Amino acid sequence: MNFKKIGVIGGGTMGQGISEMLAAKGLDVLLVEETTEKLNHAYSMIETSLDKQLEKWAITKAEKKLILNKIHKVTHFAELGTCDMVIETISEDLNAKKEVFKQLDQVCPSNIILASNTSTLSLTEIAGSTMYPERVIGMHFIYPVAKINLVEIIRGLKTSESTFEETKRFVDEVVDKHGIMVYESPGFVTSRIICLMINEALHVLGEGVATAEDIDDAMRIGYQFQYGPLEMADRFGLDSVLAALERMFREFGELKYRPSYVLKKMVRAGSLGVKTGEGFFKYDKDGDRI
Repeated sequence: MNFKKIGVIGGGTMGQGISEMLAAKGLDVLLVEETTEKLNHAYSMIETSLDKQLEKWAITKAEKKLILNKIHKVTHFAELGTCDMVIETISEDLNAKKEVFKQLDQVCPSNIILASNTSTLSLTEIAGSTMYPERVIGMHFIYPVAKINLVEIIRGLKTSESTFEETKRFVDEVVDKHGIMVYESPGFVTSRIICLMINEALHVLGEGVATAEDIDDAMRIGYQFQYGPLEMADRFGLDSVLAALERMFREFGELKYRPSYVLKKMVRAGSLGVKTGEGFFKYDKDGDRI
């Protein structure tokens, strides 16, 4: 299969990052959102991201224009029938994802791969809402998409060998990232491990062992992390981290996955991190630490 046109469903942080990355690789992207307002916001955030790169001389004005011209705003699923692959990136809501895949089944030919960027949900259950579960696979990109060269490729129970091989080729050769194969398990590899680290950092914070700033400095400087665990949580979205931990706690039944009460309080207060401008730290409208 020649991958030239990719559908991306969801214009949130991950949808924006994946769309920008694919367009920068020369692929045509059909970006889908529920409303025109959300679609325009996602597009403007991609433009802001490119402007930042422009300021740092990472790209030229011509490259910025070329990337933006590769991203096409779409509000109707019907247009995705012309894509060579569709990647779903909506929030971690199982029923919402199943509904998306059910609709994709109606518009995408049976040979088209349907991928989900889910970080914790069951691919087998998502695939169960389709007529062709063998073509459903997980393709978990990690934030920030452009900078992290790893993609988890998750096989559901009925994912076919050809679907996996084509997806692996897409990841390795087309988008030039390192793909690792993961068998379905709550949290897969990256989310399972990183959420535990974040949760432990939250316990340390809640116990008053150290401040948020010092906890992050300890891990960022001491172990050369790009971000400390608390800023990481802010960038993932505290609500997303909470949902991931709660799901793993339900699935595994082990206390180590039980979310910290500090995390629950932050989510209840609506301090979700970068997306709201404040979490454990404060951020400007471009997502930079203040």
